[in-house]
Amino acid sequence: MSQKILITSALPYANGPIHFGHIAGAYLPGDCYARFQRLRGHEVLYLCGSDEHGVAITLSAEMAGRTPKEHVDLFHEINRQFFQKLQFSFDHYSRTTWSGHYRTTQEFFLVLQRKGFIEEKTENHLYSEHEKRFLADRYVVGTCPKCGFTEARGDECQRCASSYEAVDLKNPRSKLSGTPLVLRPSTHLYMRFDLFKDQLKKWLESKSWKENVVRFASSYIDDLRPRAITRDSDWGIPVPGYPGKVFYVWFDAPIGYISAAQEWAQSIAEPQRWKDFWLMDDTKLVQFIGKDNIPFHAIFFPAMLMGQDLPYKLPDELPANEFYLLEGRQFSKSEGWYIDLADFFTHYTTDQIRFAIAANAPETSDSEFSWKDFQMRCNAQLLGKLGNFVHRTLTFVHQSCQGQIPSLCCFNQDDEAFLEQINELTETAAQCFENFHLRKACQALMDLAQAGNVYFDLKKPWFLAKNPSGRAELDACIALCLHCIKTLALIASPLIPESAQKIWNMLGNQSDLAKDSWEQIQKMALSSGQKVAEPHVLFRKIEDDEISRQIEKLGQVIHTQKEIPLTSEPIQYEPLKPAIVFNQFDAIDLRVGQVLEAEKVPKSKKLLKLLVDLGFEKRTIVSGIALSFEPDQLIGKKIIVVANLAPAKIMGIESQGMVLAAGDDAKLELPQIQDLAPGSSVS
Repeated sequence: MSQKILITSALPYANGPIHFGHIAGAYLPGDCYARFQRLRGHEVLYLCGSDEHGVAITLSAEMAGRTPKEHVDLFHEINRQFFQKLQFSFDHYSRTTWSGHYRTTQEFFLVLQRKGFIEEKTENHLYSEHEKRFLADRYVVGTCPKCGFTEARGDECQRCASSYEAVDLKNPRSKLSGTPLVLRPSTHLYMRFDLFKDQLKKWLESKSWKENVVRFASSYIDDLRPRAITRDSDWGIPVPGYPGKVFYVWFDAPIGYISAAQEWAQSIAEPQRWKDFWLMDDTKLVQFIGKDNIPFHAIFFPAMLMGQDLPYKLPDELPANEFYLLEGRQFSKSEGWYIDLADFFTHYTTDQIRFAIAANAPETSDSEFSWKDFQMRCNAQLLGKLGNFVHRTLTFVHQSCQGQIPSLCCFNQDDEAFLEQINELTETAAQCFENFHLRKACQALMDLAQAGNVYFDLKKPWFLAKNPSGRAELDACIALCLHCIKTLALIASPLIPESAQKIWNMLGNQSDLAKDSWEQIQKMALSSGQKVAEPHVLFRKIEDDEISRQIEKLGQVIHTQKEIPLTSEPIQYEPLKPAIVFNQFDAIDLRVGQVLEAEKVPKSKKLLKLLVDLGFEKRTIVSGIALSFEPDQLIGKKIIVVANLAPAKIMGIESQGMVLAAGDDAKLELPQIQDLAPGSSVS
């Protein structure tokens, strides 16, 4: 049964170009979910747009020699084009400087004011005697009151993601002049969030969201208090009845989700259509955000909606992701620790970046982009598994089946087992998309591609083609491989839509896969006798030297832009163990193993239970790496195992080997193995 699904991704701030961290947090997960739900036949409205107000923009525009409007126009267009390049399927991409957003925001305020949720207060605010003006939060830096970070911004801490008022900072100073600030009285408007505490708590208790979202939101409810909604500025939405005041950007930005729907409705010449999504109980509202936006979407915006006269939808799902890092560190353009998207697209494809990020998405813990991992995803998975299976099958069809799809019949036991595996992995992928598990969806896609390769090798169609009596078995094998390719295109469509469409077309189909039906394609039998296209390469191999250049370039930027402090603490190295002879080392049998399953060991903080494929057998290994890795981060990874270690019982579980890792208990890294098969010796 079709359902209305309203999907939003956090409005990107029009103060600079988006980067990989943004893509991984709110946008790629939202796009994959929207694409999947459209395939399921649901009525989807996927909205986003630029967040264009706030003091940070006036500050950056001032430093760049632009007006705030020139500044946001520039980055609105840059980000809009990047989103198009990444093939994000927004139904409408709006901006908060359009007139309808001004009107809607002011209406929100007037309703809250009339119902007694707004109060006027004169309080101390930070004033620069050097600059002769009150400074808004983004003009202020100081020491975070929660974690002690000395370069925290005036509204939130970049290190611990805490949100606070600028006056809460310790040792506040001007970001422009560096001079200390003093407190002086100033009058502003505050929203009485404390009046919504019980209503918010009851609503939040009804949600089965991610533990990190509920925990983060609950901590804010316990300390809810009135929060300023105005600022002294000439850039922003004017506050009715208060000359010289504009709305604080955190207040007007989330209302942009509603005004974006209103603008979309106008664009399709149905101006009241937005109400079918925002004002109806039968709509499902899913909001994709990063974890730094949790309090605004789980507390402040819901309270603003609760305070309205109209029955606005409250979020049904809030799949907030953790932070996405670059080579173990936060993205930072000022420090040169970033990847230029424009440059990236001159070397790599949209689907390569989409898959690499989705396969390692920060769903349950911080994850990272590394160039070596990117190379592995592209070469071993996209090229080695998916691309290889599609190409070898279609090549064989043209060589031995006249380029036509054979009949799907006359199955034997191996065929039935493969068909069952296809159906199971299709259902697994659907559940992963439905529950916001992109990493597992990518794994299901790769598992199916690998299953196809294994089946192809098992059946040996090149041998069957030489024997006329094996023709029926050959036809069944190739037809089933093509059925698998059709299913791979379906599962891949939300993740890597361009490649999925190419695969779909190579099977002889002409329709737009993204607009088809998941259920119908899943059940559809390919037409016997249908011509398939000549296969072409879907993914190119990424060579070691280009990855080395990318890593070297990143390192050069860091070394030239950020000097190593002379006062930094020297690294403390572990002392060397006593010397051994070669025969002692040679007695250790190191093998490549691929992680098939991973789960936390109950009542242990450090231990994970792994099921590892060593090629010749599968083993259970208990490893003390849980502080550095979430279980689903390890699925599919190739690791190095001490294979001849005597079994030992750990927490009641027999461990049949040891995983090699580098680092200490607080931060461990696993060696990267790409092309070697499970069971390969390591020396």
